[in-house]
Amino acid sequence: MKPFRYEVPNDAFTAAAMLTDEPGAAFLGGGTNLVDLMKLGVETPAFLVDVSRLPLDEVTRTETGGLLIGATVRNSALAAHPAVRAGYPVLSQALLAGASEQLRNMATTGGNLLQRTRCLYFQDVAKPCNKRRPGSGCPARTGVHRDLAVLGASEHCIATHPSDMAVALAALDAQVHCTAAGGSRSLPLTELHRLPGDAPERDTVLRHGELITGVELPSPVPGARSAYRKVRDRASYAFALASVAAELRVRQGRVEHVRLAFGGLAAKPWRAESAEEELLGAPATEESFVRAAEAELLAARPLSENAFKVPLARRLAVAVLTDLAAPDARDQ
Repeated sequence: MKPFRYEVPNDAFTAAAMLTDEPGAAFLGGGTNLVDLMKLGVETPAFLVDVSRLPLDEVTRTETGGLLIGATVRNSALAAHPAVRAGYPVLSQALLAGASEQLRNMATTGGNLLQRTRCLYFQDVAKPCNKRRPGSGCPARTGVHRDLAVLGASEHCIATHPSDMAVALAALDAQVHCTAAGGSRSLPLTELHRLPGDAPERDTVLRHGELITGVELPSPVPGARSAYRKVRDRASYAFALASVAAELRVRQGRVEHVRLAFGGLAAKPWRAESAEEELLGAPATEESFVRAAEAELLAARPLSENAFKVPLARRLAVAVLTDLAAPDARDQ
């Protein structure tokens, strides 16, 4: 690991200002991803601004009945929070599906959103990678790509976003609050992460020096059930081959409200808007769920090793929606 400077600011504006004027600087939260990448030589920040001690570690009610989650709230604390478990079970389940208990005790809400891809070529500095070194190529397309993207990829990059939490937040219509030296703003979580296009080195739309300060959830949807389900290679912690976050409300046998997002399929949490359009007002039946999932996955462009993800994601979505629609489904 290369030497670096280290500062611990007292407030978010100071933290953002510290970073803004230093191109080689980075924020440090729980460190569960950044420190690993520094050890591998993938990240080499000359200056670390430690934001883990900022007063952003609380979950509070908003005036509209939603929740404001501070950026430094630990993943384990968020998963166990009574208001999250009661009103947003899909979020609690997604958090518990990610990483190990030790990692969840360290990882923060803001850091979880900004973790970088686990593509093998990105993590190996001896290999080309357009995300790590723009213009160097994407050997994953013809190499090992079993775990990589089938939706929204480009000829320059087929990496996937690794967060489970972000998939649930995408389905919940979360808003991300940010602070920069020039002011603050909010944006939908679904607009935070970028598809690779011809600039895969940019994972998000955040500007350098812009700090995530919190995530806001709308009030729970009355009568809706939600769930998160993840398929991975082993029962202990592993990244998703495919995952689904869903929120569903059925009335008189028809879908009255639905939110659906996929994980493990793209460089961002994939909000399934085509499937949602297909489902709204449709009978809450397995046939409708299959038709909706297929409508969404028409955009998939798998490669030779990851074509299995398309039927896997379809079956996963159908299974989750069917369970949520069952009259005797337990609240999840």
